[in-house]
Amino acid sequence: MNNSAFKAILVTKGRKTGKEHSVWLRAVRYNEKLYFSRHKEDGDWIKNAIENPEVKVKFDKSSFSGKASLVNDESLAKKISELKYPNEERANEKRVVLEVILLDYKLN
Repeated sequence: MNNSAFKAILVTKGRKTGKEHSVWLRAVRYNEKLYFSRHKEDGDWIKNAIENPEVKVKFDKSSFSGKASLVNDESLAKKISELKYPNEERANEKRVVLEVILLDYKLN
């Protein structure tokens, strides 16, 4: 199931409240990492992850700790969009992409 999109819950720490903030998102598995994306850097979940990179990701009925960072490589960001939206026009839209390296789970 590598290089595929699936639904997951991304849990970030609120940059103002310090409380956990959970959101369902379409995640992409690629090269043993997870990726989340959106059009702009204006969503709470992405702002929270940029400020506090320690995140949790919930899927497969389990919760995993991770370290988040923004993707600056445009070719990687484009690849993630193609995997997230296969055969869709929106795969060509420029997106802000967040990479999450899971600390206690091996993707394969």
